Amino acid sequence: MKYFKKLVGETIYLSPRNSEDVEIFTKWLNDFQVTDGLGRSGLMVTLDGEKEYFEKVHNNDMTKYYFVIVTLEKDEMIGTISLENINYINRVAKLGIFIGDEQYRGRGIGKEAIHLILDYGFNYLNLNSIQLSVFAFNERAIACYKKCGFKEVGRLREAYYLNGKYYDKVLMDILKSEFDGTYVKNKNI
Repeated sequence: MKYFKKLVGETIYLSPRNSEDVEIFTKWLNDFQVTDGLGRSGLMVTLDGEKEYFEKVHNNDMTKYYFVIVTLEKDEMIGTISLENINYINRVAKLGIFIGDEQYRGRGIGKEAIHLILDYGFNYLNLNSIQLSVFAFNERAIACYKKCGFKEVGRLREAYYLNGKYYDKVLMDILKSEFDGTYVKNKNI
């Protein structure tokens, strides 16, 4: 598979997603280790369904940017990150991320990918607020988001049902004025 170094960091880069990736995404989106945190465990994803999804969302729509996370060392796709539902009037977007390859979870790659996409969103897309939601049981993700500068702004109580129990949905955001640093290594200016 061919990837393109759109946003380069220290150990990873973000590339536009390829249609050839649908088989790997189908595998990941049928893995409870991935889908429990995404709120998608009740769904079944087929290869044809993932192909259809890819065609639908990757149509040069400027309200969403989907990237795959690729290792610099092995040029291996390990996850995905996106800015979606971009509202250019209010300068707001929603962040989505998951590390699909389990051997790369818990190694700081999510934090690096988030820093890259925040840099891109604030400094190239001129966004002012990037928001996300995460389930309360996902303490590792919440800690990562906080390290990246996100703040909890609210909760939807018992908004997610999983495996016989209800969980809160935690709402978080970060403003451009709260974001510091430059993370994209291949900037021209």
